[in-house]
Amino acid sequence: MSTLEVSNLNDGTTTVATTYVTNGSAKVWAFFNTVTSTNLFDSLNVSSLTDQATGSTAVAFTSNMGNDDYSVSGVGGHFGSSVGFFSDINDRTASVYDHSSRAADGSAIDFDRASLTIHGDLA
Repeated sequence: MSTLEVSNLNDGTTTVATTYVTNGSAKVWAFFNTVTSTNLFDSLNVSSLTDQATGSTAVAFTSNMGNDDYSVSGVGGHFGSSVGFFSDINDRTASVYDHSSRAADGSAIDFDRASLTIHGDLA
């Protein structure tokens, strides 16, 4: 395996440090169905989804995060109706994010479409 070490990237007009790119890029993202949580439409760094209960899905990472202090954002919804959000009330580790999907009234719900993004340091 070869290693390429570059301190800056330039697109012809703008130069940025590679640390800006590596530190600012999402380390995990997923687009999936929480009604059938094994239905992963597309993702980066996701090895599996596990349905734990209504509104609860464990997202396992292919490559672990450096610790459990990462930033999570997400949203979900149904075609033409309710929109909800992910709440971070469950456990998280360097290898798995345990998310909860909630409706606007706070009740647990599964969504037809859910998007999840995680920023932080990889191990």
